[in-house]
Amino acid sequence: MKYVLLLMGNLSDDRCGETEDAPGVEEFIAFDAALEEAGVLRGGFALTDPEEGTSVTRASRDAEAVVTAGPYAESREFVGGTIVIEVDTLDAALGWAARCPGAIGGRVEVRPLLDI
Repeated sequence: MKYVLLLMGNLSDDRCGETEDAPGVEEFIAFDAALEEAGVLRGGFALTDPEEGTSVTRASRDAEAVVTAGPYAESREFVGGTIVIEVDTLDAALGWAARCPGAIGGRVEVRPLLDI
């Protein structure tokens, strides 16, 4: 089964910034290499800072789209990247999530992908 690891950060949490505890690029490169070596990596992307995003919303099917610069979410949490893996069980996916550097000072959400 394929799972997406959503690498979540928190804008109000100093640990997700450039601090001593924050994982470095090297740690993510090593994690990706481990996923690839295990044969479970199916893809992934790092995302730019939330401030660089643009939001589109519509009040109803007939309403015009409203485009707003930046993310205007209710929470301070944001998706910093995604990793798609293919493993046999949820427990295996959770094991990889626990090894992910994004879990240090952030959160890794594990969700099954629907095959549509």
